[in-house]
Amino acid sequence: MSHLQRHPELQALAWSAASGLLFCLLNALARSLTLQLDPMQAQFLRYLFGTLALAPWLFLHGWRTFWPQRVGAQFLRGAVHTVGLVLWFLALPRIPLADMTAIGFTGPLFILVGAWLFLKEPMRWERWLATGLGFAGVLVVLGPALLAAAGGRGSGAAHLLMLASAPVFAASFLLTKALTRTENPGTIVLWQAASVTLLSLPLALPGWEWPSLWQWAGFAVAGILGTAGHYCLTRSYAVADISASQSVKFLDLLWAAALGWMIFADVPTSSTLLGGAVICAATLWVARRESKARRVAGSTSTP
Repeated sequence: MSHLQRHPELQALAWSAASGLLFCLLNALARSLTLQLDPMQAQFLRYLFGTLALAPWLFLHGWRTFWPQRVGAQFLRGAVHTVGLVLWFLALPRIPLADMTAIGFTGPLFILVGAWLFLKEPMRWERWLATGLGFAGVLVVLGPALLAAAGGRGSGAAHLLMLASAPVFAASFLLTKALTRTENPGTIVLWQAASVTLLSLPLALPGWEWPSLWQWAGFAVAGILGTAGHYCLTRSYAVADISASQSVKFLDLLWAAALGWMIFADVPTSSTLLGGAVICAATLWVARRESKARRVAGSTSTP
């Protein structure tokens, strides 16, 4: 048995780190595409190609392999995820990648609270403290944008839209965690891609423009990246408790800042880096505290 197989927490970290890198690459590509096309069209095409990317898998194993035990729950998760995506894609072309990623770090904090409320996972004082510190970090990130909007020098609407998407995505991820109890990761990923595609189509039609060849290619790559990212994320949730996979999320800010600088010439502000660091530190601290508590509990329960 390998070292990773003996430690499911390490498996969750590895899957989570892989999903973070894939999503950062996807976000950079998606932002480029939404600067050229209507955001709702970009949302639809991104998930259409995500569904098509799964077609060989479906053909190889047969559709019965991916038929879920809870069809209604799959569409519920798709509907919730679609709402989050609408907010996210509307904000995407108007917000730097580093800001988007820093705000996205609130997702694990919403997940912690949601897991306590709906999945009955324990919410110890460490989680409450981490949540409070994390949202203090959010205020650091959002502060300059909101002050600029108040002074008529810009709009903080994009930042608020991105923040509003975080609890919606958290609800979607909690539904994913619940579905992993009865469904395999491949089934969850396939039904998410298909349901979001169907629900996004009516939103894409009013502003439709025929994409260029390079834009079609970009959406094809985005579909592959997104499908792979969601598969890695689902695997991380399947092998360990949700909180076990959160401590590597700080890497996302580094990747997003580098990609934003290289592709869009976005230089991260000091408030973005500071606020992102505060949020990351909060999630990393609580993950380490919980890991230590699990080791102590395991040692005391061993005869």
